[in-house]
Amino acid sequence: MFDSRTTADLSELEDEALLDTAQRQTARYFWEGAHPVNGLARDRQKTTGDPDNDLVAIGGSGFGIMAIIVAVSRGWIDRAAALSRLHGMLDFLERVPRYHGMFSHFVDGRTGQTIPFRRKDDGADLVETTFLFQGFICAREYFASSTSEELRLHERINALLRVAEWEWFTRGGKQLYWHWSPNHGWAMNSPIEGWNECLLSFVLATGSSSHAIDPEIYHEGFAAETAFEMAASITASRCPSA
Repeated sequence: MFDSRTTADLSELEDEALLDTAQRQTARYFWEGAHPVNGLARDRQKTTGDPDNDLVAIGGSGFGIMAIIVAVSRGWIDRAAALSRLHGMLDFLERVPRYHGMFSHFVDGRTGQTIPFRRKDDGADLVETTFLFQGFICAREYFASSTSEELRLHERINALLRVAEWEWFTRGGKQLYWHWSPNHGWAMNSPIEGWNECLLSFVLATGSSSHAIDPEIYHEGFAAETAFEMAASITASRCPSA
């Protein structure tokens, strides 16, 4: 299953074996280091002292789901065990407070309550929720058989996605906003601008089956930002012409 080599052992490995070990250990972090109540990813997991903590990372859990898919594909985790873990995550997440369908950055792994990231950041975090959703979308597509548990997984993931109110986070304008708080409203005032990993929020928001944003919000918001245009220009200059 997972690798238990020491650091000294790793120094002797060839590149391919070292890469395989790094992949196994990454999956192991998300599998064995997950919160015991819900299977979601802890924000940090110490290897010395008391390793227990209840700080669960919503975005990190999306990457954890991706790692589980890889581990099943590689034969490191049993498919049925992975399905059980995913359903356990959903059992918990369906009870966690959501804000217009979006999760907060951190939640308490035992109670599910929101843990503020900053003083005014105590509600919806659009980008962290995006990372969680991308993991579940990949799981939905990977576990694609007609067994009852895999079909039920599809239904639960689709239900989670349907209530995400992407268009509400435009504030009626031509941009997506990162945060909203039930106590502070739009006080964080953080438009999502590129070029960066936040592009995925626009992809999911535009493709939503129930609360889609107008594609122009991507073009006039994310893609019109100065950093995006500079990155696109640099990329074009480095690519040979066709």
